[in-house]
This record gives sequence, structure tokens and C-alpha cells, in this order.
Amino acid sequence: MHAIARYKLIDYLRRSNPGLGDVPIEHASELMALADHEEVESSIDLKRLMAQLPLKMRRAIQQVKLDGLSIAEAAQQSKISKSAVKISIHRGMKALSAAVKPEGKS
Repeated sequence: MHAIARYKLIDYLRRSNPGLGDVPIEHASELMALADHEEVESSIDLKRLMAQLPLKMRRAIQQVKLDGLSIAEAAQQSKISKSAVKISIHRGMKALSAAVKPEGKS
């Protein structure tokens, strides 16, 4: 069972990161450590980016895009209209996109 799970994990990591496609199975532990490290770094980066947004945008994106709530559920929890949630998500995503865009690119 352990071997099957290990091979399935390696296949997944290879599919999700094409640059690792030719890495031998013997390096499975290194692949797993790399994947864990990248996930932690991505999480930290996302938190930093989200912290730059106004609370209303941050909350809407968190609830709908990250927590999986519907627009209606997020609106009800935040006590704002569905339109306001949609607008907050749109503006927040636009701001996040601009924040990660390399300088000099438009």
C-alpha cells in the first residue's frame, strides 16, 4: 500500500510540475519536501498579498475564492449585498494581479 501511494504521489507531483517529469523515483522524498516547501511559500506569499487589500475585498476573496462559499453565503455572512461581494472580489483580484505583475509590464 505504501509503495502504491508513493508512486501515485510521484505521478501527481510530476503532472503538477512538468519540470520534475524526468526525476527518478528514488528521489521521491526530495520531491515531496520540495512540494511541501513550495506550498508553504505560496501560502505565505498569498497572506502577504491579501494583507495589502482593504478588509472588505480581503474578506470577500477569502470567503468565496478560498473558503468556497457562494456569493449569497458570503453576502449573508458579511451583511452586504451580493453585488457588493462581486465588486469586492473583482476589484480585489485586479489589485492582486497588479501586485504580482512584473514591473514594466502592462
